[in-house]
Amino acid sequence: MDFDLPRDNADIYEEVKLFCDEELRPRARETAERGEFPWENWAGMAQMGLLGVPIPEEYGGAALSWLDWAAVGERVSNACSSTGAIFAAHYLCEYPILTFGTEEQKQKFLVPLATGQKVGAFILTEPGAGSDAAGVKTRADRDGDEYVLNGSKVFCSNGAEAGIFIVIANIDPDRGARGLTAFVVEKGTPGFRLGKEDKKMAFNALSNPELIFEDCRVPAANVLYREKGGFKVALETLSVGRIGMAVGAVGLAQAALDEAVKYSLEREQFGHPISEFQAIQYMIADMATEVEAARLLSMKAAWLKDMGREYDKVAAMAKVYSSETAVRTAVKALQVHGGYGYTTEYNVERYYREAKLFEIVEGTSEVQRQVIASKVIKESKR
Repeated sequence: MDFDLPRDNADIYEEVKLFCDEELRPRARETAERGEFPWENWAGMAQMGLLGVPIPEEYGGAALSWLDWAAVGERVSNACSSTGAIFAAHYLCEYPILTFGTEEQKQKFLVPLATGQKVGAFILTEPGAGSDAAGVKTRADRDGDEYVLNGSKVFCSNGAEAGIFIVIANIDPDRGARGLTAFVVEKGTPGFRLGKEDKKMAFNALSNPELIFEDCRVPAANVLYREKGGFKVALETLSVGRIGMAVGAVGLAQAALDEAVKYSLEREQFGHPISEFQAIQYMIADMATEVEAARLLSMKAAWLKDMGREYDKVAAMAKVYSSETAVRTAVKALQVHGGYGYTTEYNVERYYREAKLFEIVEGTSEVQRQVIASKVIKESKR
């Protein structure tokens, strides 16, 4: 078994590492504290082609693999988790267009996304419908060559800056999830506006506004896949999104581990660096082991996708394990820092706040376990 990343792309990985270390990492705390979209980071990623890693060249991408995408996502999140979250959310818009879009839709929408000319967003969640996709109330009614959207969405990542949105609405509410349809909606479309945005405990550089649709007319040509095919679009997009969340969590967990090790070598108590104390060593050992396991699981999910094999179950496993690893690692890293870890002088208190989000977005840990269990049970019946 070969656990190396594609060797042909070694130069690319080195360039990404330099970009992350020299550009993203020095600004990470400022980005998080300022709470504004980091356009400078976005421009840097666009210039390096990081916003279209697995997108074919004819649509403005780099034509690399999903494994490459996962590796890049981990590095970006490790350097700046806020930028990593923006990076992952952007691909939730690109993926359904790449997978389900017509050639015309790809040329019109995917090219500006892959080249970074426009920010992308994907939105399913509503005030009364998160994990329960069948509960989507945003309505889409056919009117000639257009659909008229009415309703509201919440927690739209990248929503304030996005120029292109994938919106899941229901054209036949009586059929529940079978009535869902995916639409491409552009910023500035009449009847579409942003609503309030709640301040979060972390990731305030990642906008998550409410989206409001009031007689918003969308061309029928903007339907993705097919009418009433939105549930399939959402499920496949969320599966890829789980890989994105998993590698983001791994990047954050690695950052927390690195901070803990560094501090343990510098901090002295009773005349010795605390790294010499068994209690600290055990925490470091547990953190390092879990981070490595989470990384391998996440990369396997991306590899399975590249191989064209079923990856949904492993993606859910990677998401739940990596997100919970990030939380456990952040807790231990803060504990290693003792009282100083509870202050804003050190990064670990921010990692502690940021880690929790990974257990919630793209399906909570509880939902992931339902997905995993259903897959395992189904496999046992074959």
